[in-house]
Amino acid sequence: MITVYSYKWVPDFAQGLVRDLRVRWALEEAGLDYQEWLIGLGDDQNSPAYRACQPYGQVPVYAEDDLILFESGAIVLHIGEKSEALLPADQKARARATCWLFSALNTIEPAVQELAGLDLFHAEEAWAAQRRPQVDEWVRKRLAELAAWLGDKDYLEGEFTLGDLMMATVLRNLRHTDLVAGHPILGPYLARCEARPAFERALTDQMASFASEAA
Repeated sequence: MITVYSYKWVPDFAQGLVRDLRVRWALEEAGLDYQEWLIGLGDDQNSPAYRACQPYGQVPVYAEDDLILFESGAIVLHIGEKSEALLPADQKARARATCWLFSALNTIEPAVQELAGLDLFHAEEAWAAQRRPQVDEWVRKRLAELAAWLGDKDYLEGEFTLGDLMMATVLRNLRHTDLVAGHPILGPYLARCEARPAFERALTDQMASFASEAA
């Protein structure tokens, strides 16, 4: 049985964004059953047993028999190898899909995460106000480049792949702004990804864990 480790609870602004969502979504797309293992912030994530699985004390962790993986990109890629729903059979198409997974993590996410960090954690600080225009410009540039590639295609390579899965989860980190939601190309693209039944199931399950802990 596959086990996905995730947090018992996170603050409201982070709910629906924690990176185990990527793994849950991939498993749902692939039609693979899994169980969740919830850990608490603090003692649980800093325990020697958990650090032996995840060196940084973060989530997600993926456990399958004697295989333990961390880092959401590596886990999603591993799941993709099991299912043509995430990675096409054609070798070149698989390579292109993998390019987009790394593009989401290495090209788009750094800018997105810096902007989200400024807005959500440092909005009242003078240095953040000075830095934000530069980061906003960086994000807009990357989003414009992504939109230019996407054009009128439904997905990045025409058909949905794990590249779209990863890109959508990165773009969701801008939900506190209108940079994606208000974009004529990226807004509908993200909505299309979020409308997939596998995403809806994954999000419902993650949010149910948080609701259960808060009850």
